[in-house]
Amino acid sequence: MSRLVTIYGGSGFVGRQVARRMAKLGWRVRVAVRRPNEALFVKPYGAVGQVEPVLCNIRDDASVRAAMAGADAVVNCVGILNRSGRNTFDAVQAEGAGRIARIAAEQGVANLVHLSAIGADAGSDSDYQRSKAEGEAAVTAAFPGAVILRPSIVFGAGDGFFNRFASMSRFGPILAVVGAETRFQPVHVDDVAEAAVRGATGQASAGVYELGGPDVKTFRDWMHDMLAVVGRRRLVLNMPFWKARIVGGLLDTVQVVTGGLIENKMLTRDQVRTLRKDNVVSDRARTLADLGITPTPVAAVLPEYLWRFRPSGQYEAIKSSAKNLRKPS
Repeated sequence: MSRLVTIYGGSGFVGRQVARRMAKLGWRVRVAVRRPNEALFVKPYGAVGQVEPVLCNIRDDASVRAAMAGADAVVNCVGILNRSGRNTFDAVQAEGAGRIARIAAEQGVANLVHLSAIGADAGSDSDYQRSKAEGEAAVTAAFPGAVILRPSIVFGAGDGFFNRFASMSRFGPILAVVGAETRFQPVHVDDVAEAAVRGATGQASAGVYELGGPDVKTFRDWMHDMLAVVGRRRLVLNMPFWKARIVGGLLDTVQVVTGGLIENKMLTRDQVRTLRKDNVVSDRARTLADLGITPTPVAAVLPEYLWRFRPSGQYEAIKSSAKNLRKPS
């Protein structure tokens, strides 16, 4: 019988790419998610019955255990950028991560991969970064042989970074950002997925790997690169941190007052805290190179999926070339 991998959060941006690769390798794939009916798109990643979404709440032991039953490998891709109801940073990224690792050890799972993030720091004033570090500690304590991946900003078709700002660039002459001088090292989603696959299949040694692309630039510079791809001229304006804290606080308050009916997907106070620190691979970290993976440059991929934000969309190149045609005399 083929081997089985359970991927928690397997319908997400990174998780679905891991699921696709594991299926191509012949593994049976169990995609553990809160809403299986919204993850049916993963089923065609493999043969009939090879990839199956299942219900799972990582805040519950029994639910995690049921989704993991019989698994040879486990990949945890669950993460949040903002708390929502009971899904707090601690419940999901610290306690949830520890629960998955503990149950994986109890069930004798051979390989465990945990997706964390660059900037994980137990002493951080950011709940996101602190909970990521606490999750790593819980995973290591319960499952010492785990492979922990810390990616920088993850980019690719469907990402929440370049797509978001490219969409914003369509409205008005100004593109406002927070932390314009903060440095980022975006890593392609395919490279992160391949790293996870190598951990799940036992090709990577245990420990922490920091994943970044070949280029390091400031937030402002990445926005200029994005604007060049979408063919728009905009003033990239830096919002001071003090002002960003106020805006984030107001948006957080709206979410609380409405009981979560209006979710803050724009800017939170916690995100402002994370934007104060560079998001790049540290000097002595193990990287994609240690996994035998050559990082993909942003410039090689960005035009493939941001074309839809150009003034004329898919016809932009045709219109540009038409301008060079010689007018009839």
